[in-house]
Amino acid sequence: MRIVVVGARGQLGAAVVHDLSTSPQRHDVVPLTRHEVDVTDDRAVARAIELARPDAIVNCTAYNQVDAAEDHPVEALTHNAFAVRALARAAERGGAALVHFGSDFVFDGMTTTPYTEDARPNPLSAYGASKMLGEWFALDAPRGYVLRVESLFGRAPDGPPPKGSVAGLVKGLLAGSSPPVFVDRTVTPTYVIDGARATRLLLESSAVPGLYHCVNSNACTWQEFGYEAARLLGVEAKLTPVKVADVTLRARRPQFCALSNDKLRRAGIEMPTWQDALARYVRSVVVPRPPAPSGPSGATRGSPNVGDSRA
Repeated sequence: MRIVVVGARGQLGAAVVHDLSTSPQRHDVVPLTRHEVDVTDDRAVARAIELARPDAIVNCTAYNQVDAAEDHPVEALTHNAFAVRALARAAERGGAALVHFGSDFVFDGMTTTPYTEDARPNPLSAYGASKMLGEWFALDAPRGYVLRVESLFGRAPDGPPPKGSVAGLVKGLLAGSSPPVFVDRTVTPTYVIDGARATRLLLESSAVPGLYHCVNSNACTWQEFGYEAARLLGVEAKLTPVKVADVTLRARRPQFCALSNDKLRRAGIEMPTWQDALARYVRSVVVPRPPAPSGPSGATRGSPNVGDSRA
């Protein structure tokens, strides 16, 4: 299969390129960086896709500055929505499938159970609104797939250095500092290696086009995540607990934003647990010390930095 990956040098894009290129099928991958195609230029997008003549397009580009989007909503919409519309139109003209990555930020977080794909979006921020519109444009493509990811972490073997909340958390724990972590924000993070694999499997399968949640299994608070990271690193879990209400951020965040990946499972794609994903990530970036004891009462506790890793 000939597959164009747009945003091929980003955190998720590099993982997608690596997985597609090294899979048993050895797909013909056409990686396009922002220097090779300006996704905000409809004509440039059309030309690039027409020249590549792909069977599928995977869009890994995004404007992910959540707080800055409040002051620059047009820029967020240009990258997260209208660029997706251009790719969807190019995919339709060329008869290609389109995979686009959505976000948990399309929800308001006013629930206590993981969101399913049928849940009604209600974004709290300009960023969330731009991602919601981008999902709609992607699903307009005859063979459009939207994979909602959340709190991306990790890196491909040949990808850029790890970034985001989890990378900052691990760095802080190894340095012996006390990274701030949310104790009352529930998430379902996505390890980019697992997200890339799910993307490939979806394209290789006969799965019905549409919306899927592509997150690691099991929900956790960031506090639970942080304590587990410390245990795997073999360091003291020196974390600074923070509540959502105590932090002033330019853009509102959904407090409960766990996503259910049951639909993806029914399509035959099983996502590993976040614990398994975190263990593999830790092994990929450090040589861990012997695991430390679990958190209080024998439970693994954890929490990420106050920042976000968005798609």
